[in-house]
Amino acid sequence: MKLEILDRINLLNILPAEGNIVTLRIVNELRGSLSFSEKELADGKINQSAEGHITWDAASGVVKDVKIGDTARDIIKGALKKLDEEKKLTAQLVPLWDKFVS
Repeated sequence: MKLEILDRINLLNILPAEGNIVTLRIVNELRGSLSFSEKELADGKINQSAEGHITWDAASGVVKDVKIGDTARDIIKGALKKLDEEKKLTAQLVPLWDKFVS
């Protein structure tokens, strides 16, 4: 699945930090796939401030084709549905909802 910088950042932020061993191993592998290489950091001008704010050049065109298996997809769907049920889904996450849930 082709994911832009914002998609990847948002996915990294919603993945569960707790779960059973299978979930944690899949999440760990997914985090590695979603992370940024040094080339992507440079090409996308991705920076994190001391306060934790991430900025990037949206026009950079940095896109990564990330392989997301069925179980990883279910974990992402579950995380998004949980945020929806808790009424914590944000407008920034709607594109991910459309890609994984709709």
